[in-house]
Amino acid sequence: MINYRTAGILLHITSLPGKFGIGDLGSDAYKFVDFLESAGQKLWQILPIGPTGYGESPYSCFSAFAGNHLFISPELLVEEGLLDQEDILNLPNFNPSKVEFGKVQEYKLILLRKSFKNFNNSENNLKTNFENFCYENQEWLDDFALFMSAKNAHNGNEWSKWDEGLAQREEKSLKEWSDKLRDEIQYHKFVQFLFTNQWNNLKKYANEKDVKIIGDVPIFIAYDSSDLWANKKYYKVDKNGKTTSVAGVPPDYFSPTGQLWGNPLFRWDVMEKDNFSWWVKRIRHQLKYVDIIRIDHFRGFDAYWEIPGNAHTAKKGKWVKGPGEKLFNALKNQLGELPIIAEDLGVITKSVNELRNKFNFPGMNILQFAFGDGMERRFLPHNYKHNTVVYTGTHDNDTTRGYFEKEKNKNNNIYQHAQEYLNYFGDELTQELIKAAYASAAKMVIIPMQDILDLGTEARMNFPGTLGDNWGWRFTWEQIDKNLASKYKRLTELYERQPLPKDEVEIEVGE
Repeated sequence: MINYRTAGILLHITSLPGKFGIGDLGSDAYKFVDFLESAGQKLWQILPIGPTGYGESPYSCFSAFAGNHLFISPELLVEEGLLDQEDILNLPNFNPSKVEFGKVQEYKLILLRKSFKNFNNSENNLKTNFENFCYENQEWLDDFALFMSAKNAHNGNEWSKWDEGLAQREEKSLKEWSDKLRDEIQYHKFVQFLFTNQWNNLKKYANEKDVKIIGDVPIFIAYDSSDLWANKKYYKVDKNGKTTSVAGVPPDYFSPTGQLWGNPLFRWDVMEKDNFSWWVKRIRHQLKYVDIIRIDHFRGFDAYWEIPGNAHTAKKGKWVKGPGEKLFNALKNQLGELPIIAEDLGVITKSVNELRNKFNFPGMNILQFAFGDGMERRFLPHNYKHNTVVYTGTHDNDTTRGYFEKEKNKNNNIYQHAQEYLNYFGDELTQELIKAAYASAAKMVIIPMQDILDLGTEARMNFPGTLGDNWGWRFTWEQIDKNLASKYKRLTELYERQPLPKDEVEIEVGE
């Protein structure tokens, strides 16, 4: 894990520029890595990279192992000989600043189907690599490819509404459907092969530029996923696959009925019996794609809010003890040192802090939560310890400019407190907050790209608890001022956020 002072940017793949309607793994991703390098940024944090379901949330995916097919670059498919240049010339009229997921999905699926057809109809050097990929990843890939094929065959319905034998994975039905959907299954495996090749090449390029990628692993999986369908024994569901209890958080100041997430909960006692093998596979797999993992809702490993499966709100839940250090000992014993960032926001107990500290995982500080009478004092920069990561905000927050513009005229002292604390009374409060993050003792600073560009609420990524019109924001290269990279390069120098010489790397600052 990184022990020296460093900095980076939070930007999901979807938010990259490009002409194909959504950020992808093509030339603009490489250009962004070049921008990070020129700006002295050593970290690129992204959101989960799995194939998204209804609502397009990256925190609700059809698989905890698969990659999002929408990230596959058409330009690179041309370079790989799977498409002709003519195939990507007539583009729909995509919005360069916002992902129109339906339009993008329709367009990209045509290209992916054509790539698969060309792959099958020609002799090429990819076929041996594809066979090797399928063999090496069969543990999750076979189930995922059948899941997606069956889902398409059942008009996109969730697995519980499929043919009963298939939904319950009866051996005879599995064989019948596997034979029936043989070509479709191969297509979904091929798409994952394409994604993995393009991803691995981008990661290699980033690492060669001394940029590490921070990935994101949600603690829970989606109900409508190959993970649950293929591994029901690990989840709190009945014999028909219906959830007996689900995840969420209890009522608080912000939500009088709590938050009912609806994710199936783990049977931690069952997982413990095989030494948490599913989690070991999950983390091992993710570390092939990223260098560091941010685990969302870390507190759920210490204790989680269990809500009855038939509840309409989160009010009737109860706290249940999680696996705690047993899980992380199993991960550490089988995978070695764990490069994990713990998302420890919300109401955090002493035992959560003890669990995080036992494994030396850095926690998170959010500057937007630091100011005003109801502030969390631990988020004020003078309270930071070295082993922490500081953000101005996250994907769930408003942009910093948007946040302070809304608070400026409210009957509270959030805006005034921020001004006084930063000793700044002008119009560039976002930049001053970023400087405070850089100047702090936190070993890592991650700034959302929206705050780097000082954008307002129009650039917000997500409004938690809402469906529709989320996850779509994109930046364009025209928004990048010619002096922006040098400005941030100077900040990394001024606040010593660059790797130290090798003989100093292990020196800790504070605790």
